[in-house]
Amino acid sequence: MQDKRIKGIDPDVPPSGTGCVECLATGSWWFHLRRCAQCGHIGCCDDSLNKHATKHYHETGHPIIQSFEPGEDWFYSYITEDIVDGPELAPPHSHPVTQPTPGPEGKVPRRWQWVLQNAG
Repeated sequence: MQDKRIKGIDPDVPPSGTGCVECLATGSWWFHLRRCAQCGHIGCCDDSLNKHATKHYHETGHPIIQSFEPGEDWFYSYITEDIVDGPELAPPHSHPVTQPTPGPEGKVPRRWQWVLQNAG
């Protein structure tokens, strides 16, 4: 039987939580969330202030992420810099729909759009 696993994807690993691991630890906030398809790490996207998903890739070499937003199921490869196909990952497949975007609740500044547009 041929192994149908894709290098950089482990479909059996659940996500690390419902929010960006590093942002939650530091009291920061995120715009959108991404899930490492290899280890389940949840990090914030490159449109967020801290770009923790990409930092996770650079620290670990884990090459593929999946959107962790409700209703989205696309995968992205840091190696090819393109959308790629991938299998269904272990649930849950997104943060809870009751969790605001951006998030987390109570940490997002009132003028968050301005903050993101004017960030470094």
